[in-house]
Amino acid sequence: MMQVQNFIGGQFVPSVSGETLPNVGPAKGQEIGSLPRSWVPDVDAAVRAATEAGKKWRRTSVEERATLLDRIADTLAQRAESLAALESQDQGKPVSLAAAVDIPRAEMNFRFFAGAIRHDHTDFHPMESAFNYTLRRPLGVVGLITPWNLPLYLLTWKVAPALAMGNAIVAKPSELTPLTANALAHIFQDIDAPPGLFNLVHGLGGEAGQAIVEHPDIQGISFTGGTTTGAQVAATAAPMFKKLSLELGGKNATIVFADCDFDKAVEGAVRAGFANQGEICLCGSRLLVERPIYEKFLEAFVAKVAALKVGDPSAPDTQMGALVSAAHRDKVEGYVKLGIEEGGVLCCGGTRPELPAPFQGGHFLAPAVLAGLPPGCRTATEEVFGPLVTVHPFDSEQEALEIANGTRYGLAASIWTRDLSRAHRMAAEIDTGMVWVNTWLLRDLRVPFGGMKDSGVGREGGRNSLEFFSESRNICISL
Repeated sequence: MMQVQNFIGGQFVPSVSGETLPNVGPAKGQEIGSLPRSWVPDVDAAVRAATEAGKKWRRTSVEERATLLDRIADTLAQRAESLAALESQDQGKPVSLAAAVDIPRAEMNFRFFAGAIRHDHTDFHPMESAFNYTLRRPLGVVGLITPWNLPLYLLTWKVAPALAMGNAIVAKPSELTPLTANALAHIFQDIDAPPGLFNLVHGLGGEAGQAIVEHPDIQGISFTGGTTTGAQVAATAAPMFKKLSLELGGKNATIVFADCDFDKAVEGAVRAGFANQGEICLCGSRLLVERPIYEKFLEAFVAKVAALKVGDPSAPDTQMGALVSAAHRDKVEGYVKLGIEEGGVLCCGGTRPELPAPFQGGHFLAPAVLAGLPPGCRTATEEVFGPLVTVHPFDSEQEALEIANGTRYGLAASIWTRDLSRAHRMAAEIDTGMVWVNTWLLRDLRVPFGGMKDSGVGREGGRNSLEFFSESRNICISL
C-alpha cells in the first residue's frame, strides 16, 4: 500500500485536513494506496513555497536551469525500470508500453528543453535612430494540471519548459494516477533541487484543481484533459487574465485511400485506434476507408484487432492492459451499446475478457470495432477515449473531408495514400492542429502541438512552450 503525500516546499506532507482518497490499481481492481484530498489551504501553501523559490530561480542563468533539467533526465533514466512498473500499476497500461514510450519520453522532455534554452535566441530590430530587442521573462508561478492517460509523459511535457523559462510550479496530477508524479517529486528531493521550485498537490479536480486555477498568485495555467473540464478552467481563468493553454479532447480520423500501402495502413490504423487501450487524445477512433478497398480493409483490420492480447500488464507479450477505472470501462461499454442501438454492427470485442486470478476483477475490455454506423451519429462523433473504433466507407476526397470535419473536435488526423498531391490537399483542408501522412504519432518535439475547435486553445511544443511559459518584453533604445 503506497501512501502518497503532497510535496510542498521540498517536503512530503499530508493534506491540511488529513483527508485522503483511495488509489485503485486498474489491473486487479483493488486499492493499492491512498493520496491526499487537498483543498484551498494546501494550494495556498504550495503557492507560497513556489513564490519564494521563484524569486531566486527566475534570476538563475540559462546554464544553471539547463543543468538541473539534465540532472532530472539522468535520474529518470537511472530509475526507468521502476518508473515503468509504477506507471503500469497505476494506469493499467502494459509495462512494455510504459518502458518503450512513456518513461523514455519523460526523460527526453527534460533533455530537449535543456537543449532548447541553451540554443534559444530572441529578436533584434534595428531602426534608423534606435534599435529594439526582445527580453523574455518568466511568468512567475504556474499551475500545471495533467490527466491520467499518460501521467509522467504529459506532466514532464509541462514541467520541463516551465522550469527552463525560470518559473516555479504548482502541479496537480490526476487523482487516478498519482504514483509517477510522486516519484518525480522524490527525484527533485533526491537531487537537492531548490525547495519550492516544484510543488505537487494531489486531490480532486473540482477541489485542488479549481483552487489552482482560481488562485490569484498563479499567473499561468497549462491544462490537459477533457473538453468539459477545459471549459470550466477557461471560465475561471479568463476573467482573471491568466495566461492559458488548453489541450483537450479529440475524435480523430484515420483516412485510408485505395492507393495506400495496404499492410502498413492496416498496422497504422490498429495502432492509432488501440494504443494505450485507446486512451490517448490523439487516437484514431474513426476509421474512414475508400470504398474500393473497404470490405478487404475492414476484414484485415478486424482480424488484427481481435488478435490483440489483452491481460496482465506486466507480461511482455500483452498488447492491451486495463482501462484506468471501472467507471471509465462502464462509459466505453455504454458507447458500444449505443453504437449497436444506432445501427452499428459489432465486428469484434466490446466484452469483458475472462482472465485468471488475480486479474478477474480488473478493468479490462476487449477492443471493439463497430461498422455500418452513420458518420454523424453520437458514437462516431463523441469522444469515447477507449478501445472502440468506428469504421466508415467514403467515395471521394470531399466526402472524406466532410466526415473528418464533422465533429466538434479538431485535434489530429492521419492520411494513408501514395498520392503526395492528394495528401497535401487533404492535410490543408482538415480542421485539426496536426496531420500525419502514412504514419501516426510520429513526434518531433520542436513542432507545435495543440488543437482547433473544442480540442483546445493555444500551442505547446518547442518554441511555443518557451513562449507560453514566459512574457516577451520589447526594449527600445534611442541612439
